Amino acid sequence: MGVIAKRSSMTFFSDGEDHYSHRVRIVLAEKAVTVDIIDVDPFNKPDELADVNPYNELPALVDRDLVLYEPNVMMEYLDERFPHPPLLPVYPVARAESRLFMYRIQRDWAKLVDLILTSKDKEAVAKAQKELREGLLNVTPIFEEKPYFMSDEFTIVDCCLAPILWRLPILGVEIPKDQARALYKYMDLVFSRESFQESLSEAEQEMRLD
Repeated sequence: MGVIAKRSSMTFFSDGEDHYSHRVRIVLAEKAVTVDIIDVDPFNKPDELADVNPYNELPALVDRDLVLYEPNVMMEYLDERFPHPPLLPVYPVARAESRLFMYRIQRDWAKLVDLILTSKDKEAVAKAQKELREGLLNVTPIFEEKPYFMSDEFTIVDCCLAPILWRLPILGVEIPKDQARALYKYMDLVFSRESFQESLSEAEQEMRLD
C-alpha cells in the first residue's frame, strides 16, 4: 500500500471499456474533480490495485486513506464529498426513489449488459439482447414527460443509464427510432453534455465511430 499512500491526489483505477467504471467517470467529470485516472487493462492489472482492493477488481477509487471498490458507493461518496452540482435530490423520499431507480437499472438492464458482453452462449446472449431492447422501448414514454430520467435535472440515475445506452451498438441492440423518439432525444441530450464527453475513454470513443 506504500505507493498508494504517497499519492497526493484522488486516484481512480478505471477499465476504459467497462460501463461501471464509466458511470463513475461521468460523476467525476460532472463535479470537475481533480483526479488521477489510471486506465487499467483488466487482464494485466497493476500490483497496487490488489493492494487497495481485496477483490482485485475494477473500478477502485482511492482518496487519501479511503478506498472504495463498489461503483454506486463511489458515486454517492463523490456527490457528498463534492456537493455542487448535486446529483441526488435533497429530500429523503426523492433520494430513496433515485436509489431505487439505480437498483432497477442494475437489476433489469446492467446484468443483461454484463451477460451480453461476457457469455459464450449465443442463445443466452440473443435472449438478453431482446430483453434489453424491449425494456428500453417500454420506458421510452417516461422521457416524454421530463428531459432526464424521471427528473428535470441531470442526476446520478442518468450516470448509471447513459453508459449502457452509449454501448448499444457494441451490444448488438438496435432500438427503432420511429418507436423511441423520446429515448433518442434523451440520448442526444445526455451524450452532448460536456461532462459526458469528458468522461469517455479512448475505447469508448471508438465504440461510436462508424
